[in-house]
Amino acid sequence: MAASLALRRLSPELLDHLPASDPEAIGSRRDLARINAIMFQAAIICRRLRRDLQPPPRRILELGCGDGSFMLAVLKRLRRHWPGGEIVLLDRQDLVSPRRLDAFAELGWQAETVTADALEWMEHSPSAGFDLVTANLFLHHFAEPGLTRLLAAAAQLAPRFVAAEPSRSGIALAATRLLRAIGANAVTLHDAAASVRAGFAGQELSLLWPGGPAMTTSEGSTGPFTHVFSARSTAPGAAR
Repeated sequence: MAASLALRRLSPELLDHLPASDPEAIGSRRDLARINAIMFQAAIICRRLRRDLQPPPRRILELGCGDGSFMLAVLKRLRRHWPGGEIVLLDRQDLVSPRRLDAFAELGWQAETVTADALEWMEHSPSAGFDLVTANLFLHHFAEPGLTRLLAAAAQLAPRFVAAEPSRSGIALAATRLLRAIGANAVTLHDAAASVRAGFAGQELSLLWPGGPAMTTSEGSTGPFTHVFSARSTAPGAAR
């Protein structure tokens, strides 16, 4: 790995500070949907979820859900294997449309949106009984202290945690320069490179999970762009 990528480097991402209605923000969210497809994120996380979760979950918490499109794509892929249940979609911005909530319902999932800071909500939430906490391209926004707190809170809320994050590698960083070819806007181009530099490699998330690597189901790169982490919890509040 290049020296510049040897350690995580966090920098502000532009989309996080733009109003939801800003044209650049709207365009960047469209870009993210295409990037998820190019990275095969839904297929990657579906494989991990089917492998690690038996029986299927009945109550899910998604962190950093955005407009809900990614988790909807995941549940569409899993509809023959997961019969449905309840899902809480958590984000700092309220971006999930009523039409998208209806699409969840058509798959057998009762979706509830929560607009809040993820870490604060998780640490003070009255909610319990989740079977799974999941995240896509979300954990890399946190420095180690906040990430440690977030993973500890997730371990208390559910017995399983699965996340797909940017792989911090030279190949992934080089690929961000090619996003102009799909018409990505300036916000996306900036944030894609920032995401890779803040991404993960090796066993970095395992070392932060409560109980350490001994409790980790799996962590590592899947394909050239994605770092997948899945873990189990033995916390009393998360036991099933």
